[in-house]
Amino acid sequence: MGGGQWQALRLLERAGGTLLAPAGSPLFKEAQRRGVETFPLTFARLVRLVRETHIVHAHDARSHTMAVLALPAKLVVSRRVAFPVRANPASRWKYAAATHYIAVSEHVKNVLLRAKIPARKITVVADGVPLGGSQGIAGIQGVGDFRPAGRILVNDPRKNAGLAEAAARELGVELHTVRNLERDLKDAGLFVYISHSEGLGSGVLLAMAAGVPVVASNVGGLPEIVRDGETGLLAENDAGSIAAAIRRMLDDRPFAQACAERARRMVEERFSVEIMVRDTMKVYRRILK
Repeated sequence: MGGGQWQALRLLERAGGTLLAPAGSPLFKEAQRRGVETFPLTFARLVRLVRETHIVHAHDARSHTMAVLALPAKLVVSRRVAFPVRANPASRWKYAAATHYIAVSEHVKNVLLRAKIPARKITVVADGVPLGGSQGIAGIQGVGDFRPAGRILVNDPRKNAGLAEAAARELGVELHTVRNLERDLKDAGLFVYISHSEGLGSGVLLAMAAGVPVVASNVGGLPEIVRDGETGLLAENDAGSIAAAIRRMLDDRPFAQACAERARRMVEERFSVEIMVRDTMKVYRRILK
């Protein structure tokens, strides 16, 4: 599952509610496994449920469109992506119909403002990630479990367009593509997250929570969590810049450890699941007044 699916599921687990998701999808299966009330997403079922619910919360573009057509009393839409809102009449109608928007970062909030969404209808609620324990990352105990060596993980090549691989060839190091991030972080020494567009980067937050140092692209909302030289390293989207950042993390392990420790503290203070749920519930209560 992607970051948006995990955020929706963690919210439902703690705040309650009913999930509509495509039948058989990873989110549908995981929600059922965890005991969340879940139904296949169909427009007919959505219309029926809208009649007996106070708030509909859409977590992606397709559900946003379906929810607008179902005419809920209150519609909250999570906006997680950094690309511009389309300017055609249908898109303007769709975006005007929502009661409130939850932007995953200040960068995404600015994208919505540029689309003429009123500031009073936008609240920034960042992703929340587990910090450890029964709901957290298996085998990770936090900062004290920092590993001075380990595999170099890289995010999906479809996002980084081969830039990370080019940097790795330049350095003569091996990268391991993430398959299951929470599992793969257990033996990671570095997480390289390269993207051309990013709302925030919940995968980066998950690595930070696990005590793994991070190199990330200097794009979108990523600089809001990767403070260059403090909680990680930012790189421009070219192989040379990425290689230089990876090399610094590998050659200066005390620096990498210090970044990882500061990043872990930042996640504890600002990006826990509990904070995400609390701030989302504040939005719900505000629009119900």
